[in-house]
Amino acid sequence: MQIKEFLKKLSEASGVSGYEASVRELVREEFSQYADEIQVDTMGSLIALKRGEAKDDLPRRSIMLAGHMDEIGLLVTKLEKGFLRFATVGGFDLRVLLAQQVVVHGRRDLPGIIATRPPHVLTREDREQVVPLDKLFIDVGLPEDELSQWVRVGDVITIRRQFTELAGDLVSGKAFDDRAAVACIGHCLQHLTTLKHAWDVYAVATVQEEVGLKGALTSTFGIAPDIGIAIDVGHGNMLGVSEMDTVKVGGGPAIGFGPNIHPLMYSRLVETAKSYEIAHQTDPIPGRSGTDAWAMQVTREGIPTALISIPLRYMHTSVETLSLKDLERIGRLLALFIANLEEAFAEELGLKKAHT
Repeated sequence: MQIKEFLKKLSEASGVSGYEASVRELVREEFSQYADEIQVDTMGSLIALKRGEAKDDLPRRSIMLAGHMDEIGLLVTKLEKGFLRFATVGGFDLRVLLAQQVVVHGRRDLPGIIATRPPHVLTREDREQVVPLDKLFIDVGLPEDELSQWVRVGDVITIRRQFTELAGDLVSGKAFDDRAAVACIGHCLQHLTTLKHAWDVYAVATVQEEVGLKGALTSTFGIAPDIGIAIDVGHGNMLGVSEMDTVKVGGGPAIGFGPNIHPLMYSRLVETAKSYEIAHQTDPIPGRSGTDAWAMQVTREGIPTALISIPLRYMHTSVETLSLKDLERIGRLLALFIANLEEAFAEELGLKKAHT
């Protein structure tokens, strides 16, 4: 499948943190075309294994690629006079919630809208403030007695947004954070079918990143890879944000460096990008990255980890925007990096001797 079509499917699917089953099946369908094995761990992360072609006299090494498939969402907390009160799952910006279309995933899916009192009946002071969460509610159009037949406290809610193609190669939609990374990993696996690689590749779509990196922690512990690369989103250039705090949309993968990233992993990724003339950027991360890379790096006795960021505008809104060319470049960079892994690099990293 082409990367645009795969991203569209992923974006329009539902999969709030802890409830990723629907989107996971789309990932399974795509990854199974290229992987030798597919499994789902206890937490719900999908793990696809593509075996390498290591010679019998060499150690068996592995690399883990991680991108999270969960999205921020909402949760029903109360049914009140025919309307729904709700809480947020993950980091929502309250400024963008009002007037959003949603889908309430009750006993059947119900379209709804996020509403509040109109400005005409508010005080001047209230009109000048962001509407607080406790003043927002969801209207699905059902009377009180019928609403309770279809919706219960604890049902999840997702933003309803169609994937949109913009000018050039830009696209917009919801949940690109971080399903765009899952699309990149799928593109990498597709590339690897045309390349020889010695190391085993674990392609992982992790769960519950938005509520604490939980899927990456558990899947990395279970796989125990020799090295890992997390793919997530970074702030793309946009009006009102300093160039120091952004990476250029369309400028290629942003390769992170800093304490969350092993310096040799960073150097090898940059070297690979330069060797194959892949446009790329550097992304200084002076502390904890807040991505799956953090969980990977500190699992077990520690794993040499790298982080590649996808330049993305309007993070944690329903109109996240990115360049398809950047995704293709990341998939290609990952595949070429993997194809060039050898035992000498493991020794350079100081990895323990692996079993042959």
